[in-house]
Amino acid sequence: MRFCYSLALPILLALFIIQTEQSVYNETGLRGKKLGGGGTCNLFQGRWVVDSSYPLYQSSSCPFIDPEFDCIKYGRPDKQYLKYSWQPDSCNLPRFNGLDFLKRWRGKKIMFVGDSLSLNEWQSLCCMVHEWVPNSRTKYVRTNLISSVTFEDYGVSIMLYHSVYLVDMVRESIGTVLKLDSIMGGNAWRDADMLIFNTWHWWTHTGNSQPWDYVQDGTTVKKDMDRLTAFYKGLSTWARWVDTNIDPSKTKVFFQGISPTHYQGREWSSASKSCYGELGPLTGSTYPAGEPSASLVLKKVLSSMKKKVYLLDITTLSQLRKDGHPSAYSGDHSGVDCSHWCLPGLPDTWNQLLYAALVM
Repeated sequence: MRFCYSLALPILLALFIIQTEQSVYNETGLRGKKLGGGGTCNLFQGRWVVDSSYPLYQSSSCPFIDPEFDCIKYGRPDKQYLKYSWQPDSCNLPRFNGLDFLKRWRGKKIMFVGDSLSLNEWQSLCCMVHEWVPNSRTKYVRTNLISSVTFEDYGVSIMLYHSVYLVDMVRESIGTVLKLDSIMGGNAWRDADMLIFNTWHWWTHTGNSQPWDYVQDGTTVKKDMDRLTAFYKGLSTWARWVDTNIDPSKTKVFFQGISPTHYQGREWSSASKSCYGELGPLTGSTYPAGEPSASLVLKKVLSSMKKKVYLLDITTLSQLRKDGHPSAYSGDHSGVDCSHWCLPGLPDTWNQLLYAALVM
């Protein structure tokens, strides 16, 4: 879905405010130990390398994958996209160990909160863990609001709370209102031992694909507003909720960074292409189009928070994976999907980085 927006001047100025040392962990907090010792490395700066040990599981062996992510089942002919691993420049990611993950989080609740990209990552993590304990008793529940996979032998529940904006959408007499300063759904998040938040994808939707009729900012109700401004305001409401309601000694909080789309080939210097037919990642460690504005807004909000929120800064490494989308191999869905990701695939790397944050 294409749309136009302008970046409001106050936000543009705010993005370049010098960050304080106190807030640095919220922006780039996940670091590994450098190879050979001495100092740390940025886990999100690196390149994609061919790895014959991948993928980490087979889609046919995982009972949790939705059709729209099951690219192999729905006819994707190439397989090379499955054979890449993320290599940070100066350190190695720990290999994911699902049994270790379950033992570390025995008796705990892990909750993803967000849109269909959270669904993508949630199903990935469930598959990665299941691959390690295929005979473990599991309880699988799917509903429109809350879904879960519970590994009953360990008492670990990996949950998904569906909230595309994090802030509320409420049906009122005038229609559906997106309330930028309200989070009623947060009551369901309080009991989780780990929270992984995500939002952005739906903020760009307009026309018939937009699920709300009006947007409310304080007491002001509008038909529309600048989408980055709305995103900033909604995300700031979420940040205040976390600062007010979360005890970091009891709950570890992550934010899944902005997941990119690949509908416009000109972003990687190929103007006539989308993700369809792409067979491999971009080489190198930078993306020609640069960092998206939404990612800058996210980092600005995180840097202002009082409580620790660890950013899974997956944007650039995901931008390089123009080959990782379902494209035309997305179940019964029509068209080309360059927003979501095949499973197995890129979200497995997101979860490897999540695992690294827990063990390094």
